[in-house]
Amino acid sequence: MDKIWHRGVIKYLQRKGLSPKDIHADMVATLGDGAPALSTVQKWAAEFKRGRESLEDDPRPGRPVTATTQENVDHVHHMVMDDRRITVNQVASSVGISRERVENILHNELGMSKVSARWVPRLLTPDQKHTRLAMSQANLALFEADPASFLERFITQDECWVHHFEAETKRQSMQWKHPSSPPPKKAKVVSSAGKVMASVFWDAKGIVLIDYLQKGHTINGEYYANLLRQLREAIKSKRRGKLTKGPLLHQDNAPAHKSVIAMAAVHDCGFELIEHPPYSPDLAPSDYFLFPNMKKHLAGKHFRTDDEVICAVEDFFECQDETFFSKGIQALQHRWNKCVERRGDYVEK
Repeated sequence: MDKIWHRGVIKYLQRKGLSPKDIHADMVATLGDGAPALSTVQKWAAEFKRGRESLEDDPRPGRPVTATTQENVDHVHHMVMDDRRITVNQVASSVGISRERVENILHNELGMSKVSARWVPRLLTPDQKHTRLAMSQANLALFEADPASFLERFITQDECWVHHFEAETKRQSMQWKHPSSPPPKKAKVVSSAGKVMASVFWDAKGIVLIDYLQKGHTINGEYYANLLRQLREAIKSKRRGKLTKGPLLHQDNAPAHKSVIAMAAVHDCGFELIEHPPYSPDLAPSDYFLFPNMKKHLAGKHFRTDDEVICAVEDFFECQDETFFSKGIQALQHRWNKCVERRGDYVEK
């Protein structure tokens, strides 16, 4: 029962001649915890005894809200659309109404909120979006024609710098505290200069090959072509039958990967390339899944040598079961679909 019903009951029982205490006792016996307080019963019984008929609250004194007019709503809307970074105080000063009324118009009348810009790898041109859309559609068609065969044949590759020390993210460093205890402090740190370049080839079952770049070397076409030949041998020993079915190799568009000598090695090794659009880490399993999870695991840990870094990387991969890797590869279908839905724009998740 709401307060209007309570007041109706009080009015009825008061007209029957019951005292406020008797009315309260009757309502408590019937409604239990839902009954109004004795003071409330006494107040409204006295009101009805004086001849009051209405069960509604009296109008409250004070200045009526007149700032939220259609004219002001339109004015605020035009100002925000002209300058999406305008502040609430600037709008209030220009329109001549309070900050609270501006916030009410923005949030309740216009349904707007202020958000930060999302970081993206690149501001894509229409042609780049079209390329992403077309390649995602083609890759989706290949996947959906035979998902089981696709996952069996698919193998992806990318490189990643692994630092001797990678700082924890702000979210990783969060901790519980009592209201009275001081907040934890954390000094600003940057990633260490010492680092190792890891080239990782993996599929839905796990890691197939990892190569660690030696000091003083760079990954060029010749170096990468040699890695592809090593990959072929690793597939022979670790993924029996994959070469017979024809591996689908997914790689990004780094110059070393697209060099003439690397493309010749792709052909000689019997690999079929999966097309990958430029500037698209959101469609690369290593970038959106494998490396972020690895770096999250290693964040905050100090390694003194390259060998310690290499051991930590390999320990992380060895601790993952097959479902971990399968999850990262299968997410491609969702991401290609989202890219198509967004007409080639970047995919967040």
